[in-house]
Amino acid sequence: MRGWLRTAGETVAIECLHPRFWPLIVEAAGGCLVDSEPARATVEVVIEKERSPFVEAGAAAVTRGVVRHGDAIVFDDACASGFSLLVRPRDDVLFVRARYLPKPTIRLAAYALRTRFLLIARAVLLQYPVLWWAGVHGHAPLHVSALTAGPAVVALAGPGGVGKSTLLHRELAHGAIATSDNVAVSDGVDVYGLAEPIRVEGTEGRRTTHGRREAAWPAASHASVLRPDRVAAVRLADVPAPSVKRVRPDVVARSLITGTFMAGELRRYWAFAAALASATGVGPAQPQVEHVAVELATALPCYVVTLSRRVPAVLGELLNEEAFHH
Repeated sequence: MRGWLRTAGETVAIECLHPRFWPLIVEAAGGCLVDSEPARATVEVVIEKERSPFVEAGAAAVTRGVVRHGDAIVFDDACASGFSLLVRPRDDVLFVRARYLPKPTIRLAAYALRTRFLLIARAVLLQYPVLWWAGVHGHAPLHVSALTAGPAVVALAGPGGVGKSTLLHRELAHGAIATSDNVAVSDGVDVYGLAEPIRVEGTEGRRTTHGRREAAWPAASHASVLRPDRVAAVRLADVPAPSVKRVRPDVVARSLITGTFMAGELRRYWAFAAALASATGVGPAQPQVEHVAVELATALPCYVVTLSRRVPAVLGELLNEEAFHH
């Protein structure tokens, strides 16, 4: 089974030799997987069926659970997923091989905590290696979505739980297009979505965290990249109605940075990326979140959107031309 995916500014070729995990890959792609190669792959992922470990004699320790053997980096039980990963950067392609070799406790957790297993598995197979390779190419992860809202293209920032996904889903119902639900990468100019299902309350689909359900993206509503012309940080408050106001760039930059480092989707990513940076000497020593956030906020008009707990907001109506000129 084989498919291709445009995600985080990279083209990923996925070959699954373990039939059990193909449905996981399809679901994780959020409806963005295609069966014909859209462009030359920059990341190649192979999920193997072998049961033997990757580690060979002579491997050098990088940190606990991570070793280097030649030009390959091996993660034993990457992010407590049960998957061992062999990661090998070569020229302009990142090669990733994965084998499911769970310890008994991890295997038990995979059955008892199914949602947790699925989220971690999709992270180590499709998201974290790609995010790191995007970082090598000058992009940093951000807890944002870029979307159209009326005439605007907005990079929407803010911590989890303030209603960004609900606001995004409402915009999609009004004809908007967006790059992603929660996570993207940016070089300070463009925002490239991380392929993932959309998560909202009150819809059909697999149950996931915080009472939400997952759904695939409608094809007409998804864009792999958008160039925002403004940045908005979202807040939630007990106010009578939603509002928008212009703020200093540093206010929004701080929201971009703190929201990214607080994001549950990226909680395990920082150690994963640091291990690869340490072992390979490739790319930045740490993801350039602050640099890219400041670049975006400095270059574009910045706003705070305050959502009301009482009254639903439609971003396209809030971010109208009059609001942006006051």
